[in-house]
Amino acid sequence: MEIELFEGIYLHLPPFYITAIAVIIIYLLFRWSKESDISGLRIFFYFLISTYIAPLYSHGSQDGYFQLWVPLGFIFIFLYLFNSEKYHPSKMKASLLGLAIAIYQMVKHYGGW
Repeated sequence: MEIELFEGIYLHLPPFYITAIAVIIIYLLFRWSKESDISGLRIFFYFLISTYIAPLYSHGSQDGYFQLWVPLGFIFIFLYLFNSEKYHPSKMKASLLGLAIAIYQMVKHYGGW
């Protein structure tokens, strides 16, 4: 979406569905940080780390190139929370929301969008 602010100056915004998802994510992260005694920044970091994906396996041939992507950030956070005494449901909720974004990134990568 493109909005003209002044003569020759435009504001480029992402598609509406991405903006709506970002607003929902921010709302949920604020809500979850208020229901616990954990700071909002820490909940955001759990979410942000959980969105990280990395290629686990790569293979190239004459037919093309293949990479197997894995949500490595979520696996790291899950193992940390599983072994930690400071487990709180809001941390797991934020990391599961990050997993949803990581899955979206993998689908986008495999789909070639």
